[in-house]
Amino acid sequence: MTDSEAGPALAWSTVEHYLGEGLGASYRLSLADRHPVVSYEIGHGGRDIALFVELGRNQRPPRSSLPAVHIDQVAVDGGLRMARIRTTQVELMRDFHDMVIAVADRIVMQNRSLDHAFHETVEGWSSLLDRPRAMSVERRVGLLGELSILNRLAETYGWDAAVEAWTGPYGEEHDFALVDFDIEVKTTVLERRRHVVHGIGQLQPATDRPLWFTSLRLTRGGAGGRTLAESVHAVRDAVAEHSPAALTRLDSALERCGWSPRRDDDERWTPRDEALVLAAEAVPRLTPELIAAASLERISAIRYETDVTGLDPTPGAPIDLSGLRLP
Repeated sequence: MTDSEAGPALAWSTVEHYLGEGLGASYRLSLADRHPVVSYEIGHGGRDIALFVELGRNQRPPRSSLPAVHIDQVAVDGGLRMARIRTTQVELMRDFHDMVIAVADRIVMQNRSLDHAFHETVEGWSSLLDRPRAMSVERRVGLLGELSILNRLAETYGWDAAVEAWTGPYGEEHDFALVDFDIEVKTTVLERRRHVVHGIGQLQPATDRPLWFTSLRLTRGGAGGRTLAESVHAVRDAVAEHSPAALTRLDSALERCGWSPRRDDDERWTPRDEALVLAAEAVPRLTPELIAAASLERISAIRYETDVTGLDPTPGAPIDLSGLRLP
């Protein structure tokens, strides 16, 4: 391990910079002459983060009761035994960062053992961990994806028509309903283009117009990325300037999506690659015909995942989404 910085605190903005650039880094959080050694590691490639804590001679790593948090034992620096605390869920990385910094603070600043520091942190956060955040990462990146499509539609149809077409927040089957076609937008931060589908109707075209499915992948953008707040403000400013009569409907849609300007927002995102646009018929999906053939008509609610990784774009898409960026 190399020492990049000493101190019990490490700002998320610093970590996010390395993640966005795909770089590894090591930050020693304990003082150079103090034990146990406590180190914050950003994996090579900038894909994961972990807290490493030196173990005593007969000490074992604590057990984690949290499904998203894994603790194991590793040997580093010529055999130094350390507990490694990490998460396998990239969408929870921002929250996980805050948790392990709290664990490190208890060890370094309050002289707690690793066992006590970890369990005290989990117990102290239990009321938060047992409740979903007011707006989950999944919903935030989903809103970012829809705002990017809204922004592109406005370039072609104008802001008034684009805001009017944004029907997803009002409980409609598809995210955007235009005169000649509908669009369903799915956004993920995972490596694969795996998306959750809610119900049979979400990928079922309307009777009078085709449905197009758009798959977006976002990655942490570091200093060059955009926060959800920045994208929301950019869209609101554009609507206020070019179509002020549509601002009330836009604000209503944002509120229905769970957006609030009063919530903290410091995660920066950027598109990982080009949007994938498919005709609904090209997406692996459940259809009313399949449900009927399997005699599952009595099932009233269905939620499943579809994976469109590696599929070729469908020719003839009604709108060009090449070079799509967050507003």
